[in-house]
Amino acid sequence: MNFRQLEAFHTVMISGSTVRAAELLQVTQPAISRSIADLEAGLGFALFDRVRGRLVPTPEGQMFFREVNESYKGLDRLRSAAASIREYGSGIVRIGTLSALATTLVPRAVQSFRTLHPKIRITLQVSGSATIRNLIADGQLDLGLAADEIDRAGIDSQLFASFPGVIAMAPDHPLTRKPGLSALDLNNIPLIGLTPEDRARHRFDHAMAEAGVTPSYIVETANSSTVCALAMAGDAVGLVNPLATEGFTERGLVLRSFEPKIAFRSFLLFRPDSQRARLVREFSEQLFQARNSVSIA
Repeated sequence: MNFRQLEAFHTVMISGSTVRAAELLQVTQPAISRSIADLEAGLGFALFDRVRGRLVPTPEGQMFFREVNESYKGLDRLRSAAASIREYGSGIVRIGTLSALATTLVPRAVQSFRTLHPKIRITLQVSGSATIRNLIADGQLDLGLAADEIDRAGIDSQLFASFPGVIAMAPDHPLTRKPGLSALDLNNIPLIGLTPEDRARHRFDHAMAEAGVTPSYIVETANSSTVCALAMAGDAVGLVNPLATEGFTERGLVLRSFEPKIAFRSFLLFRPDSQRARLVREFSEQLFQARNSVSIA
């Protein structure tokens, strides 16, 4: 069985005759008949009955045609994908991001990108930074945004953003009376902490230790947005990525600066095994434009 034989069979089935199939494939009618005969010999069953000089599909031939037709649908999808690659570099962009950017910068970049390329499909996965890094390394994502605690060995990366963290608290919290906070202000204050592996958490704990303060953590979570929600609901406060506070301040969450400044750094990650396709480069540009439009108080 080879592709030429399958092509001859498929064309005979859709055109109704070997003569018409020969015209469509621009070969001779005997060549079509020979391909069909060779295919039948290889399959071990008849695809057509010969009735008065015409080919009539057998039940087995009909069944086999359904399978061949499904394969041709796959070929059509490949042709479509090839056309997209010729025109755009890829017909789909697969993005992964940490949650802190999933409701702010990334949606804006997606919208800007879609304005430029409305026919390109985007898949967006929100996961932990380590997961994003591994998906990039495995080639399952084209572009990733991750926090700086990941191992960047074996992948391409560049610094994407670095913003100073802020302390989030409920609107009736006593610390709202202060215009800015230091480690000493947080002494004996219930704290909501990011997970211990978070680099910003490391930097915050170091600053607290330098001031002689032992953090009073009552809960830990991986996401700054969860810290914001917990802070609004109780008497504890927490250091958060300012990019994750959008929507919470409108509902009453209060933010205060913290000294010394604790940086929340994120990196743009790329697949290491291929050149960056045009669409990936353009989506990266939209991300940087969204980042540059951010105003942090």
